[in-house]
Amino acid sequence: MRSNAPPRFGCALIATGMMLGTTGLADAQDRLPLVPQPAAMTRGTGAVTIAAGSTVSADPGDAGTTAAARLLLAHVKTERGLTLATGARGMIRIDRDPTIKGAEAYRLTVDASGVRIAASGDAGLVYGAMTLAQLISPDRAFGQPVRIPAVTIDDAPRFGWRGLMIDTARHFQSLPSLYAIVDQMASVKLNTLHLHLTDDQGWRFEVKAYPRLTSVGSVRTSPSTGEAPGTQVGGFYTQDELRKLVTYATERGIVIVPEIDLPGHAQALVAAYPDLGVLGDTPKVSSDWGVNPYLFNPGPKGIAFVKTVLDEIMAVFPGTYVHLGGDEAVKDQWERSPEVQAQMVKLGIKDENGLQSWMIDQFGEYLASKGRRLIGWDEILEGGLPASASVMSWRGEKGAVEAANQNHDVVLSPAPTLYLNSLQSDRSDEPPGRIEIQSLETVYKYEPMPAGIPAEKAHHVLGAQGNLWSEYIVTPYQMQHLIFPRAAALAEITWSGKDKRDFGSFLERVQPQIGRWRTSGMQVADSAFAVGYTLAGTRGDALRTKSAKISLATQAPYGTIRYTLDGKAPGPRSPAYTAPLSIKAGVKIRAAAFDAAGQQIAEPRLFDTGRQALLTRTASDMVACPKGSLALRVPLTPEAQANAPVYNIDLFDLCTAYPAAPMDAAKGFTIDIARLPRHYALAHEDTKLRRHYNVTPHGELIVLVGCTVAGAKPVVAGTFPLPDPATAATRFSVKGRLPALTGDRDICLQFTSPTSDPYYAVERMQLTETR
Repeated sequence: MRSNAPPRFGCALIATGMMLGTTGLADAQDRLPLVPQPAAMTRGTGAVTIAAGSTVSADPGDAGTTAAARLLLAHVKTERGLTLATGARGMIRIDRDPTIKGAEAYRLTVDASGVRIAASGDAGLVYGAMTLAQLISPDRAFGQPVRIPAVTIDDAPRFGWRGLMIDTARHFQSLPSLYAIVDQMASVKLNTLHLHLTDDQGWRFEVKAYPRLTSVGSVRTSPSTGEAPGTQVGGFYTQDELRKLVTYATERGIVIVPEIDLPGHAQALVAAYPDLGVLGDTPKVSSDWGVNPYLFNPGPKGIAFVKTVLDEIMAVFPGTYVHLGGDEAVKDQWERSPEVQAQMVKLGIKDENGLQSWMIDQFGEYLASKGRRLIGWDEILEGGLPASASVMSWRGEKGAVEAANQNHDVVLSPAPTLYLNSLQSDRSDEPPGRIEIQSLETVYKYEPMPAGIPAEKAHHVLGAQGNLWSEYIVTPYQMQHLIFPRAAALAEITWSGKDKRDFGSFLERVQPQIGRWRTSGMQVADSAFAVGYTLAGTRGDALRTKSAKISLATQAPYGTIRYTLDGKAPGPRSPAYTAPLSIKAGVKIRAAAFDAAGQQIAEPRLFDTGRQALLTRTASDMVACPKGSLALRVPLTPEAQANAPVYNIDLFDLCTAYPAAPMDAAKGFTIDIARLPRHYALAHEDTKLRRHYNVTPHGELIVLVGCTVAGAKPVVAGTFPLPDPATAATRFSVKGRLPALTGDRDICLQFTSPTSDPYYAVERMQLTETR
């Protein structure tokens, strides 16, 4: 739901008491806090005031100008609380001007007579309206008139592809949530919404010629943790629903690029139509994340099927590009199929990568015959890139460089930098995702023009795109939390010239945009601005000395950290943090950042130096065991609606470590354990699984003290047989005693369950000072 309440800002910070980049209202208006930064601005003299009832005029016979006017009125009402009127002689005029070159270019002029937005193209009119909407809502004065200083803005984007990909296959994303994202993409001039519509876990696009794709392929059974099978989940979009979404997006300057993933990630397709598979079996729609073996059959029947699907796709999506995936297609089924091998011989193709290249070329030529263009993930380079194809480079920049140098158009979306399903911080309050921290600054500092592409080939770089894979996106909250505010960084690196980009300036300018998003009902992560704590030395040192020295810092250099030591929430008059705090053990620190106007810009975070808190480690405080890697932050169940509990896990070895346990203080322990579904398709990475010999039917949890000391044998502090997953509770606890040792020692918690059984993970380990 949209909210008309004043925005609640919840973002910002830095590790000193000095204000960096913060600004008062007068400065904010003087600096014109726009995101993305315009190409050129010339300040004038005077100003104009926009208030409730100010009029907006547009040519009633021009659909583009009237659409831009409607969009401006809607954003201003929601984001500023002002209801503007329409009239023939408006204070704000939106005009078509053919002298402004570029479909997305616009000119915005503010002087004492009013405001004029001019553009030659519909998209330019929309972007001019969105810039004005930002100027009308530069602060927190919701419902109040705003004084806009005189300025002329001549603006156009650096790149034509400014994209966001949303995966609707792993978890079905509701239409209202997609409409909301489209609205907020337009607000920062992102212009491409890439919808990943099919995968092993679900087929989301209605194909009238093949109804089982949605009646069967859109629904899967959630995995269990050993008990009865889970519930059925899924959904799909009708063609009429998608046409309406396309129209809505088009009015906001956004093109929707559909993706049908082939030849891999095809298990939902084969579940619906086994005759379109390779080996004739009938799998279920997958509930496993990762890489499954199912490919579609590239024979005549399969090629005809895809062309039929493409016909229906093109009838719904009028944009130039159709994405055909091509990623992570392990070729084992093709390698083991006599039919496919015979086809390769007949075509004179030497290997399976060459067959994929041939197949992509068939579809590329078909799309070209309809006036469309094929784009695919960079694996389509393997086996030779068809002349008709463009490349979306996700495995770093190598694919983009190679393709551009072969005169193919490319879009940059390298993992992990532009993978927005990566966590934004390592804090315990982040929702599930990949533990490859991609902060707001990381995204902002990415340069979409790879160094390996020479100047004469630079025109082949269409732009860049952030990708949002949905294995761990179940709710709109989770999707929005991952997108915002990083969408603003993505917008600026793709719209603004490289010479216009400055992270400090961006942090100042993005604050009003964060407020507009929140007022519009969006969840916006404050990860970049929230206070983090670093304890000098170990927790054991603090327990032994009964004192602690703690540093406070934030990811982004913006705002002043203020703190309290009495348990109360910090306020704008609380002490400013200037140096590490030396305190007695037992004190609770609460801290948040504030701007120059005294507004809190991130939710307060707590650090507890009490003995019980210092002896407790949650999943987020655990580290990887030797030779391990905690790469995923997962929920208790795949369909969990809540953001907690969460578990940091290593897919290949079920082991986590409690770092630097104070053995002279700790005498015993309680470990809270969760059993998680083993629903990960590892394909050829299956060989990386570390298998342990289980000496009880379902394996054990072994507690090993001193497990990271080179050359030393760890002490076994406890071994606990794991219960039968078919009958035991999903969450349970074990307790034990620790050996009498001194100093700080790492404690490894190693599960030895068979790889046929579910996963196990540690939710919390509490050390106790009594046995």
